[in-house]
Amino acid sequence: MNKQVIWVAYCTLVRKEVKRFTRIWVQTLLPPVITMSLYFLIFGKLIGERIGEMSGTPYIAFVVPGLVMMAVINNSFANVVSSFFSAKFNRSIEELQVSPTPSSIIIAGYVTGGALRGLLIGLIVTGVAFFFADFTIYSPIITITVIVLAAILFALAGLINATFANSFDDINIIPTFVLTPLTYLGGVFYSIDMLPAFGQVLSQFNPILYLVNSFRYGLLGISDIHIGAAITGLVAGVAVLYSICWWLMEKSQRLRQ
Repeated sequence: MNKQVIWVAYCTLVRKEVKRFTRIWVQTLLPPVITMSLYFLIFGKLIGERIGEMSGTPYIAFVVPGLVMMAVINNSFANVVSSFFSAKFNRSIEELQVSPTPSSIIIAGYVTGGALRGLLIGLIVTGVAFFFADFTIYSPIITITVIVLAAILFALAGLINATFANSFDDINIIPTFVLTPLTYLGGVFYSIDMLPAFGQVLSQFNPILYLVNSFRYGLLGISDIHIGAAITGLVAGVAVLYSICWWLMEKSQRLRQ
């Protein structure tokens, strides 16, 4: 395939994915925005006013980066895992595989669609946050870099989950039993400095902690971890998950139901 045909194939997949979640925006875009608004109201305003400050920052502003990151992670993952598993379930993914479309383009199309959904919701939630908290973006470059890489990372993770899933119930296992606990224990609502020494050491093994804190640094300029190490790990994670996705697309029999 020449470059123009490859570009058309990529754009077609992305357009399909974007239309998929924008067509039913009441189900895909509105619920996470309402949920995050409730978090801002309850944890930020009502409880936050009693807490006061966290790491020298008003509590409502402190929780904003974690809540935005939570929305991006969940929606990037959910979009790809549901869309790709549906394609696997109805065997349309086999049609893509037997076509001249390279595996890298198939992966890029699905991942871009999922990342765009996550980023769109993240942008909307950030806009809502300005109604509850007064803050300015500390480093736009770090903020954009981290949020884009996080969206891509979890879109890739969603594709891997969809590949191994055998039923529609299976695609909810990772979000329920892995992502949700890691997110709530990833420093969204607290600084790890509040934890005992053992808890702080244990938190270092939670990858969500690095995402939340690096994004918090980009927005507010505060963090519990080393930003350079977090971004390096994020880039490495994207590379590793992409390699796994490519191998699964090329070699795995699990794509054939």
